[in-house]
Amino acid sequence: MEGIYLVTGDCPHHDLNTVVARAVRAGVCCVQLREKTADTRAFLERALALKALLSGTGIPLVINDRIDIALAAGADGVHIGQSDMPYEKARALLGNDSIIGLSVETWEDVEAAQNLDLAYIGVSPVFATPTKTDTKSPWGLSGLARIRTFSRHPLVAIGGLNPGNTGEVVRAGAHSIAVVSAICAAEDPFEAARDLNNEFNTAIEETR
Repeated sequence: MEGIYLVTGDCPHHDLNTVVARAVRAGVCCVQLREKTADTRAFLERALALKALLSGTGIPLVINDRIDIALAAGADGVHIGQSDMPYEKARALLGNDSIIGLSVETWEDVEAAQNLDLAYIGVSPVFATPTKTDTKSPWGLSGLARIRTFSRHPLVAIGGLNPGNTGEVVRAGAHSIAVVSAICAAEDPFEAARDLNNEFNTAIEETR
C-alpha cells in the first residue's frame, strides 16, 4: 500500500460517494470508511455503496473499527486501534486474506506489532489534529523516522497531513499518507487528491 490513503469524514460540499469517486479518479490508493456517529444500518448502507463504487478499481475498502460492518459489506479489511477488538480476534473473524491495519500510539505498540500479520501500521498521530482527539502525544517526524528503522510493516502516517507537509512526512519514512479533511472538506476533491498525489509522488521518487 503506497500513496494517498483517504479516510472519510465530514463532506460539507458534496455527498460522500461523490467525494470518494473524485478522489479515486485522482489516484488515491485506499479508502477507509470511518463513521463515528452513524447507527449500524446507516454505516452498513454507506459501506455497501462504497464497495460497489470501488468494484473493479483495485482500490481496497477498509472499515474503521467495525468487524461486523466489514464482514456484512464484503469489505477488504479493517483498521483497528489499540482500544478496538484485539488483532487476534479480528484475524480469526476476518480470515487470513483480509487487510488489517493497526494504529500504534506508543513505542510498546510498535514493538508488539512486529509479531502481527498486519498489512500496515498506522503511525498515529504524526501531527496533532482536530479530526482525531482520542490519541496520545504526536510522534512527529523524528518518531516516524525511528519507527521506519525498526518496523517490518509499511507505515501509514495519520494526523494533520496536507499538501504542505506530505513531502517531509514521506522523506521521514511514510509509505502512505492518510488524509480526511484535506480531501473531504475540499470544494474540489479531485483537485485536492491530485495535489496530494503529486506531492507524494515527487517525495517518494526522492527517497529512491
